[in-house]
Amino acid sequence: MRPWMIVLIVVLVVLIALIVTLYFLGKRAQKKQNEQQAMLEANKQTVSMLVIDKKRMKLKDAGLPQIVLDQTPKLMRSSKLPIIKAKVGPQIVSLICDDKIFDSVPVKKEVKASVSGIYVLSVKGLHGKQTEALPARKKGRFRRALEKAQEKAGAKPLK
Repeated sequence: MRPWMIVLIVVLVVLIALIVTLYFLGKRAQKKQNEQQAMLEANKQTVSMLVIDKKRMKLKDAGLPQIVLDQTPKLMRSSKLPIIKAKVGPQIVSLICDDKIFDSVPVKKEVKASVSGIYVLSVKGLHGKQTEALPARKKGRFRRALEKAQEKAGAKPLK
């Protein structure tokens, strides 16, 4: 056997082991996420609140309780999260918002929100006209070329 063939076989074995490991880790992470989502859905409450401000900010700068900072992993503390400052009853609180609905949360409006602990799951407007989601972003050159190629090939275009 030639030396380059041995190196190629070793590299292939390492790559296959890496792919298998990533598959099982991804499966475990997906299972954990599904359990957490079910727990959030089980504990959610509907609350009426006035949204004062919303921003993406670091966890330590958000004004959340100290116990929340202590429970988060150290790598997560410096990442930016969607934070909503709202008046719930007589209190002004900082809440963590779901990334999917953060752009559709109206500022300086009273809303009815589904909240689980300090996590906002969904928001519906109460008074005034409804704010619409942001308009779709302009398509870039690569996206247009990709869609043209898919149309010519007869495939379903991406959204």
